[in-house]
Amino acid sequence: MADGLGVAAKGAVAPPAMPRPGGRDGAVYAALDLGTNNCRMLAARATGDGFAVVDAYSRTVRLGDRLLQDGRLSERAMARAIVALRVCAQRIRRHEVAGVRGVATEACRRASNGRSFLARVVAETGLSFDLIDAREEAELALAGCAPLFAVAAAVAPPTHGLLVDIGGGSTQIAWVALGPAGASGATPALHTIDTVSLPFGVVTLLERWGTDPDPESDRAMRADVAAHLAPFAARHAIGAAIEAGRVHMVGTSGTVTMLASVAQGLGRYNRIRVDRYVLDFSAIHAHSAELAHLGTAGRALHPCIGRERADLTVGGCIVLQAICDLLPVGRLTVADRGLREGILLGLMASARGTVAV
Repeated sequence: MADGLGVAAKGAVAPPAMPRPGGRDGAVYAALDLGTNNCRMLAARATGDGFAVVDAYSRTVRLGDRLLQDGRLSERAMARAIVALRVCAQRIRRHEVAGVRGVATEACRRASNGRSFLARVVAETGLSFDLIDAREEAELALAGCAPLFAVAAAVAPPTHGLLVDIGGGSTQIAWVALGPAGASGATPALHTIDTVSLPFGVVTLLERWGTDPDPESDRAMRADVAAHLAPFAARHAIGAAIEAGRVHMVGTSGTVTMLASVAQGLGRYNRIRVDRYVLDFSAIHAHSAELAHLGTAGRALHPCIGRERADLTVGGCIVLQAICDLLPVGRLTVADRGLREGILLGLMASARGTVAV
């Protein structure tokens, strides 16, 4: 999905252009995700049907700060993002990548100056971004998380999947049909039936409700989430599929991976321990309550949260709990993967002339 932002702004001198998709197995590819809260880069070498990560970078930039009030990206937020993107550009050039794709999501979709900011990014960093819609965002995350929908041969395996991705400016949910998995543990065939984008993210909720919402605000937030999600669930009879035990849920986002870290009592973040961890809904509710009780100062000292995410934690937990209440699957598989991995798989499939999952 091209955005036509590969040309520098008039009068500006652009750095060398970034390469576009192409290459071969063994080549390095890079994915960039410019979201409402974070700027992330992942570089990986193609290895047969998969890839091996060679470099990763993530920086909290809060591009969506004050977006809810002003309708625009602020100068300070854009400057923070540019600094992080310059780092990404340097790393990408160092790896001499065969293909790269950058995508921008909710903050740039919603801001009146989102497209002009992306043009500025091209001029100042050489990085071109596609401004993708909410459905493509959900589908890229789904492609990255596809292996986590794998189910071993068992009695009445799931026929459908739910992917929940809580972002900085919005929350994407995908309702998916699961085809036969083949050999035990193999990735099942996935077909996206529908997606929905809820206008709730950790940054926008912070601006609207504050760091530590009181019980009344908590109830109001849950009711908002339910009101936006209920028509989607009803349209696809998701409740009946859940009641029949035919739904597998996967969660990807900082909120979900943080809760998996807290549930395991990790002293610091450990991707190996987090990715594929199964969270019971009872644990989600219990640990969310514990983190809310800590307050912002207490969460800032927590080894699984830290100062940068301390004020964002409660809002994300409330959104997740509201989803769990309305879609009572009972447990979810945690994904420390998602949109960037989906982008990489797409780049590599394009280079091989095949179709990504």
